[in-house]
Amino acid sequence: MMARAAAPRPVIGVLCCNEVADRPVQAVASRFIAPLTHVSDATVLLVPALPEAVDVATLGRLLDGLLLTGSRSHVAPSRYGAPPLAADATLDAGRDEVALALAGAMIEAGKPVFGICRGLQEINVLFGGSLCAAANPDRHHRGGWDGDYDAMFRHGHDVDLRACGRLADAIGQRRVRVNSVHQQGIDRLGTGLTVEAVAADDGLIEAISARPCGADVLCVQWHPEWDAADAPASRAFFSLIGAGLRGDDAWVSPRRTA
Repeated sequence: MMARAAAPRPVIGVLCCNEVADRPVQAVASRFIAPLTHVSDATVLLVPALPEAVDVATLGRLLDGLLLTGSRSHVAPSRYGAPPLAADATLDAGRDEVALALAGAMIEAGKPVFGICRGLQEINVLFGGSLCAAANPDRHHRGGWDGDYDAMFRHGHDVDLRACGRLADAIGQRRVRVNSVHQQGIDRLGTGLTVEAVAADDGLIEAISARPCGADVLCVQWHPEWDAADAPASRAFFSLIGAGLRGDDAWVSPRRTA
């Protein structure tokens, strides 16, 4: 008797950013891909942040899920009705357009969408929320982009997880220490989103979730991809991604009162 073939791995789209390395390039840090491969057990398809190159309807049918990655760029304030940022702020209009359109199509199709850092901010804007500069910026960002990534990603603080929330249930703790590499955060929470975690010291929203169309949306403000190889809390996030991609009912926690 022939052995049964292994089930195909689900395909997750990972959104790139528009950057310049001597010439325009599509970029995504390899560290986002590794835990999707080794923890989530997914096949990764990179999605260019070029609106003219992305057929949202076609990709929405092909992908089993989507990850909106972190980035050095900010979501354009015009997307949430705020005044322009400082002249030296980094924006990525192509990324904004692809992220919001593709995430919206995936969610409406009942497919899971996940976000890390900028990805959380994009989802909040998609749900009608707004962003602002993070209060107490020294707590949330080490300062500068000098290339000392180890020092940058070691900078962190504690977050409190919502009792009986998806992250708290998966991690098995109510407080964890996370890295922190962001200069903006959620101001007004988007309609229909649930707070999963807040910064322990200043209450800034650090994780959100929703299940609007039968599949899950889960986003964190920190960077679990940085230490997923050896941090149980970070591995738990990518395990949730894997379960969500496979439609595992165990990933859906009963909604209970904290």
